[in-house]
Amino acid sequence: MRFSIATISVLALTLGTCTKQPEPGTKTMTNDDLDRSVTAKINSDAVLATYNLDVDADVSKNVVTLSGTVPTETLRMRAVDAAKSAKDGLVVTDKIDVKPGDVARKEYNEEMARDQRARASEAGESIGDSIDDAWIHTKIRSKLMMKGEFPGEGIHVDVKDNVVTLRGTVDTREEKMKAEQVAKDTEGVKSVKDQLVVKAKKS
Repeated sequence: MRFSIATISVLALTLGTCTKQPEPGTKTMTNDDLDRSVTAKINSDAVLATYNLDVDADVSKNVVTLSGTVPTETLRMRAVDAAKSAKDGLVVTDKIDVKPGDVARKEYNEEMARDQRARASEAGESIGDSIDDAWIHTKIRSKLMMKGEFPGEGIHVDVKDNVVTLRGTVDTREEKMKAEQVAKDTEGVKSVKDQLVVKAKKS
């Protein structure tokens, strides 16, 4: 079969287009490149930078995994959003733990206090206007959750002017004493008003 010069030229042009190679000097992104890009985005937020979140990148899947610990849900979402902004279509696997009780007083700020007041309000609890009150509430709530020893109908924690009020019901006198001791042992607490009621389980 014979081809005209014009036909051969068209075929050559088509093949050249199909097998186009990357332009000279174009660098393919590596896992380390993506890792650095995402880390830079997260650390551009001065608050997030203090938590040294870990970034594990898989550029072949366009996925990064974030891990570490932050004190609020708001900060967790900020970290995820920052990571997503590093690259179009990036998929972020979120393994960040939210642990409010791990924050030292000097690191606790007004944003964290606002988050804690919102959660307290939803739970029917109250917190005073100071950051100290919010921090104390955060610490006590965290410690009560970690104890895992209070199966009663619920303990409510109010904090104002560094004074803690415990309300609600517990199943035993021992639980009442433990809850009061948790509050008394919390840094910054001036005094504790124990209004917990022992409500024995029905047999």
